[in-house]
Amino acid sequence: MPHGLKITTTPTPAPPPPRKGKGIAATLLCLLPALFLLAAPARADTIWRRGETADPGSLDPAKTSTVVEAHILDELLEGLVTYDNKGVLKPGVAARWDVSADGLIYTFHLRPDARWSNGAPVTADDFVFSFRRLMDPKTGAGYANILYTVKNAEAVNTGKLPVETLGIRALDPATCEITLERPTAYFLAQLTHFTAQPVYPPSVAQYGDAFARAGRLVSNGAFRLKSYLPNDALVLEKNPYFHDAAEVALDGEIILPLEDQSAALRRFLAGEIDSYDGVPVDQIAFVRAHLPDAFKVAPSLGSYFYAFDTKQKPFDDIRVRKALSLVIDREFLANSIWGGTMLPGYSFVPPGMAGYGAPSTTGWKDESPFDREDEAKRLMAAAGYGPEHPLQLTFRMNQSENHKATAVAVADMWAVLGVRTTFIVTDATTHYAFLASKQPFDVVRSGWFADYPDAQNYLFLAESDNPGLNYAQFSDPTYDALMHDAAVQPDAGERQKILHKAEAVLLAQLPYLPLMTYQAANLVSPKLRGWETNVIDHHPGRYVSKVE
Repeated sequence: MPHGLKITTTPTPAPPPPRKGKGIAATLLCLLPALFLLAAPARADTIWRRGETADPGSLDPAKTSTVVEAHILDELLEGLVTYDNKGVLKPGVAARWDVSADGLIYTFHLRPDARWSNGAPVTADDFVFSFRRLMDPKTGAGYANILYTVKNAEAVNTGKLPVETLGIRALDPATCEITLERPTAYFLAQLTHFTAQPVYPPSVAQYGDAFARAGRLVSNGAFRLKSYLPNDALVLEKNPYFHDAAEVALDGEIILPLEDQSAALRRFLAGEIDSYDGVPVDQIAFVRAHLPDAFKVAPSLGSYFYAFDTKQKPFDDIRVRKALSLVIDREFLANSIWGGTMLPGYSFVPPGMAGYGAPSTTGWKDESPFDREDEAKRLMAAAGYGPEHPLQLTFRMNQSENHKATAVAVADMWAVLGVRTTFIVTDATTHYAFLASKQPFDVVRSGWFADYPDAQNYLFLAESDNPGLNYAQFSDPTYDALMHDAAVQPDAGERQKILHKAEAVLLAQLPYLPLMTYQAANLVSPKLRGWETNVIDHHPGRYVSKVE
């Protein structure tokens, strides 16, 4: 079996010697148990072989930021609340919770059978420790601001208050209380995010930031980390101490980093992997024709966009950003490049966001391509660029056939403006590490999938005080004021109106260049049971079984 997977068998005992005077019948009766064991096939472990688009950069929930890492952490760790395989919010470590009349205080009652993978109980103090560690500026968690909804979180994370003032406390070992800055309708959904997942305090105390490695990581989810070899495989095994372990059908998972989608498709066809997120654009027709039952395309809350470094010339000039956006044929990208597995994107918040209604869109969405091209040329000329003075830009992306095909098509569209594009292509881990480093760039490929189903989760990417995720380094006082007003607005309807205004500002300024809206496109073996499509594209292994 590949990747060090072992088949467990029961040792066959030697048959007992026949007893004297009992004859051949007695001898055969004595041999029956051994004969049965010899005839019974050895039980092979039931393993879900999952293809993922990259290696995880980290398995520390305070240090991760990518979808791949989120997928893995959801297998290893469980927060106070979680999602099931249909994308429905459900109790996690918390068996139930109460909310105060003013919506500010959440009291979580932990299930008595919650255990770490070493058998130790999961306590309210573990969550207090984990939330404080996340917000401690010494930790350097780039994603901490997602939980600024917690009382004093922003002040703690920016070093203005000590971690002990964070709005979380243990009332007793089985009861955790969280106080919010203001009522937040989507707070429970936020708690499904990996930043709200607990870490095991003794491991952090012993190993420091190196606690999240194989042989050291103590987890509380349905699976635990058995081994990890970068660029090869990450192996999970069933956690026998998980509170719902009796209902977990899989013995483990093997997660394989396969950034090359063509290679992933070949391995799927060969039966070497059971699932994969994505199909090479030039193979979509083949997959639709030959793997109709395995190809799962469904609506998804995801946006595909490029980011400009608005601190670098000439991308600090709105005329350049708008011109580069105007000439892009999004329908061609979605239908011809992506084979209909994407939708043209003229908004930053994807359509289908519950409670938000139709998102704001670019003002020139319905203009003819010819009028848009003429306007783009005028803007570029006003910015000082044209045939005699072409704009030369460097475009960075992570390697994937689909990203490459998209970037080449976009560069060809930009060429009508005299733009000359150079590409820098790296693996996904390196790509996102570069973005996190805050080094200057021209244009980068990026995208976003909902951490929780609320428009704020997209629009906060452009807030000036979100340096960890504001890749464009965009700063606009009007935009920041609108986002602040939305955060403190208690009326849901008025809040959504404010967020729409903020999105309109973002689309007018274009620090991010919206291209398409994702649809989830997965290859899923018919052998897998319990794998369900859902808008958050969440597929926890605890609900999956496999028929060999």
